[in-house]
Amino acid sequence: MKTLIQRVFSSSVTIDGNITANINKGLLIFLGIQPDDSSVDIDYLVAKIVKLRIFEDDNDVMNLDVTDVNGEIMVVSQFTLLANTKKGNRPSYINAAKPEISKPLYLEFIEKIKSQSKLKTETGTFGANMKINLINDGPVTILIDSKNK
Repeated sequence: MKTLIQRVFSSSVTIDGNITANINKGLLIFLGIQPDDSSVDIDYLVAKIVKLRIFEDDNDVMNLDVTDVNGEIMVVSQFTLLANTKKGNRPSYINAAKPEISKPLYLEFIEKIKSQSKLKTETGTFGANMKINLINDGPVTILIDSKNK
């Protein structure tokens, strides 16, 4: 399981011209799921993300996590995080789990983020063509792969 985490001032999801989700200061999490991922990967990532100290304290040092700043969280499924670009110029997505595997894990990830952070958590719509609007803060962008502990 791979995540791309961005510290944001704000973020929103638009589907068919309608804003379906939005957050203020917090984390935008793009989530890519592989066929062999499980609850173990989710537990590792959620624990890591909720305590990831990437927000500034009073001394402008990244020493606070999203719960310390009472931030908000947005989770968006993104199979393209698993693109294989080794051959040619057209990415292969063979490493991405099929929807029957990835959707239940995506939903489980969201529930665990909500329960461990106790913060407002918004989501994209699984499988939808979404427009993501964000204002990255920093910029701060972190990649975490549950297979690379």
